[in-house]
Parts: sequence; C-alpha cells; structure tokens
Amino acid sequence: MDDRTQQEQASPAVRKRVQDSFDLQGLMSHLGARLTHIGPGRVHVVLPARPEVTQQHGYVHAGATSAIADSAGGYAALTLFDEDSDVLTVEYKINLLAPAAGDHLEAIGTVLKSGRTLTVCQLEVYGVREGGERKLVANGQQTLIRVNRLAE
Repeated sequence: MDDRTQQEQASPAVRKRVQDSFDLQGLMSHLGARLTHIGPGRVHVVLPARPEVTQQHGYVHAGATSAIADSAGGYAALTLFDEDSDVLTVEYKINLLAPAAGDHLEAIGTVLKSGRTLTVCQLEVYGVREGGERKLVANGQQTLIRVNRLAE
C-alpha cells in the first residue's frame, strides 16, 4: 500500500463512529490502547508497553498483542460499512513472529476484501522503540461479519 493511502483519513463522521465504538471497549481501555489512525479500510491501534500487559519474561503478552490486532482489523472493516452496520469477528489467525518488545506496540488492520457479508483483513503488529525503530512481531488474517447495528 502506498504512503498516500496509509495516511488518508476517513471522513469526520466515520472517524467519530469508530472512535465512539472503540471508547466503549472495556478491554481496550483496560489495556491502555488507543486509536492513532482511522483511514478508509485502515486503522492503527497503539498499546504502550507497561508491566500490566507483559508476560513472565517482560514481553507484551500474546493475548494483548492479539487483542489490539483484532480491534485494528475490526475497525478497519467498520470504516467501509454504512452507519446502520456493525462488525463482529468470525475468526482470526495470528502468527507471533518475534517477542513483542518495544516502548509500544502498533497494530495495523488493513482491509483486503470488503464484501456484503464477510470482510477479510490483514493484521500486522510492530514493536516500536523510542527512536522509531520498528520490528514486525506478529501478523495474521481475520474474517469479519457485517451485522445490523443494535438500536441504542
């Protein structure tokens, strides 16, 4: 994907809908994750490395790594849905390629194919050091289903 597409922002209405939904996720709040980019078919989620999200060797836990990847992909899909639709994960596969180390992790969800019912996303998670050095620590693929938005 070219740099222009990576930096393109979703419309203000889509960004608000995605951010509002993300803010309702107790797990993301509990982990300390935040959205850093919301573009058409592409969302970035950042998780600061803190003792509360590590495993016994001091690396960010695979569960936290997987959770931010899942959310990044789900919200990437949501950016392409109409306002009456919502999204649920059907399945995902993640490969843990290296210990999740760094000052923070950045998960990037990118839509590969958005369909009427099912959407497929690519998932990438990078360990990012203070100086900006990035290392791919996990990658995967996800299938999501479009569902009708629940009445509020």
